[in-house]
Amino acid sequence: MRKVVFALCALILCPSIRAKATETQQVLKRLDTVIAQKENYRSHKEAKIEELKQKLRQASSPSEKYRLCNSIFYEYLHYQADSAMRYLNLKEEIKPNPIYPDGEAEHAICRAEVMSVMGMYNDALLELESIIPGRLNENTRLKYYYACRSCYGWLSDNIVYPQVKQKYLKQTDLYRDSIAQFPLNETDRTILTAERLILNGNPDKAIPMLDKQLSSVRDMQYLSYLNYTMYDAYRAKGDVEKQIYYLAHTAICDLERVVREYASLQKLAWLMYEQGDIDRAYRYLNCSMEDAVSCNARLRFLEVTEFYPIIDRAYREKDEHEQSVVRGMLLGISILSLLLIIAVFYLYHWMKKLAAMRKSLYEANCELKNSNETLAQIGKIKEVYIARYLDRCVGYLEKLEQYRRSLEKMAMTSKVDELFKTIRSDQFLRSERDAFYREFDKSFLDLFPNFIEDFNKLLVKEGRIYPKPGELLNTELRIFALIRLGVTDANRIAHFLSYSLATVYNYRSKIRNKAAGDKEQFEQQVMNL
Repeated sequence: MRKVVFALCALILCPSIRAKATETQQVLKRLDTVIAQKENYRSHKEAKIEELKQKLRQASSPSEKYRLCNSIFYEYLHYQADSAMRYLNLKEEIKPNPIYPDGEAEHAICRAEVMSVMGMYNDALLELESIIPGRLNENTRLKYYYACRSCYGWLSDNIVYPQVKQKYLKQTDLYRDSIAQFPLNETDRTILTAERLILNGNPDKAIPMLDKQLSSVRDMQYLSYLNYTMYDAYRAKGDVEKQIYYLAHTAICDLERVVREYASLQKLAWLMYEQGDIDRAYRYLNCSMEDAVSCNARLRFLEVTEFYPIIDRAYREKDEHEQSVVRGMLLGISILSLLLIIAVFYLYHWMKKLAAMRKSLYEANCELKNSNETLAQIGKIKEVYIARYLDRCVGYLEKLEQYRRSLEKMAMTSKVDELFKTIRSDQFLRSERDAFYREFDKSFLDLFPNFIEDFNKLLVKEGRIYPKPGELLNTELRIFALIRLGVTDANRIAHFLSYSLATVYNYRSKIRNKAAGDKEQFEQQVMNL
């Protein structure tokens, strides 16, 4: 049951948690952009100060010079403490006419403010203790109480021992009570009330008040104070996500109004370190240290140096780890590349072998195809010639039987002279031989109907051979028809055609000499027709 309830709560809360995380990431990205553009903000600040200095150089009346020195002092106060002190001294040297009321007290308060920024807290307290607040007008007295509260607040931040820290916190609270007696604007009153609620352990009451002011205030300085107080409230609640969110907003306000004495960025750096975002922590801390040194804000510099070595070491370890990972990845990539190259060469080698094998297989297939065609042709030749040979044999036997009977009749009728005449005549053999050749020619041309045309293509134009009208093949064509059938032996050809061996040689030589191509390969080409 507990697991089910937990799962339901997680499903309900997850969207809001993701939304908060998204808001925090957005404000952190904005802060990163502001830090990257810090030099642009500084340039505008320097231009503004230079403009005031130019007016100071051109001013003629002491009161105008006094007013401009005061403006330059406040521009430098949280930006460059040494320069602020220099223009404060210059302001004190100017004697405006008439003399401003509480002028000496205001100078002492300003000196205390600069000394507090520079970390000279004892000197700052001495300056403040030299002032008798009861003799001051309302505005100067309020300014005095703010300076005292700030100085004791900084002292409490800088003290480690609990008893002494509590003493300064008490003093800070007393001056906060003194400030509360004055008529304040709504924002100042809200900040003051919220601080007291947070110190008294009631941050939940302070947060709605601050949130209301944040939605209505546009002044960058007040936005910085409100966001930082909101951070204090969520620190009291232990909500780290909200602490990061409001510290980031505070840092953005501080950087955009170009102050170098601030606490927001170094505190945010430590929170980012605890969250494991080492890169941002290191970047924020470097920015904070750089500004603290430029401003000569010793307290902020000391705050940074307290945990700078920790974050710096973590950053270096992370950097070394990343470099080792990169080196490992490069080594792995190199090994993989080498293996890939070897595999490519191996594959190329086998592709060549496969291509050669395919070529060999193709050639073998072609040879097999040719062999099959040849075998099919031979089979067809055998089939045709065997069938015709059998028919011829049967027919020849029948004619012999008829020839024998005719001779027998002559013998029985005592026609001896006619019998001897018939026996001595070769007419029967010639007619049978002619019939045999006609049958051979017909069978051959049935098998190779284009033989005469293809054969003549192998000869020069003037040496081509064509049969006479009424002939199928002549003697020359019949000799090479036998060669086409695979009968290449001259003796067998001579026997088949009833010619002498010399006659067959003469015919073959005469035709070979008329070949259009290689004479040595002529008969092989005839066999391939």
